[in-house]
Amino acid sequence: MTASDWKKILKQLDAKPVIKEKYMKHNVPKKRKIGIAAQKCERCGRFGAHIKSYGLNLCRHCFREIASEIGFKKYS
Repeated sequence: MTASDWKKILKQLDAKPVIKEKYMKHNVPKKRKIGIAAQKCERCGRFGAHIKSYGLNLCRHCFREIASEIGFKKYS
């Protein structure tokens, strides 16, 4: 289940509080400590290909777009 599906389901269950309570008891996604879904990009929200070196917390796509602005150089 993706994060967007989770939000859609909760929005639908707002009208049915008893069913929502039962759903929340059994189906709450757990907090991730390790793995691909533990960190997400601060700029776009992607989960994969995460660069957390130097406290960047960016995906590789966003890093390539703003690397020169931050001060990184591309070596050939």
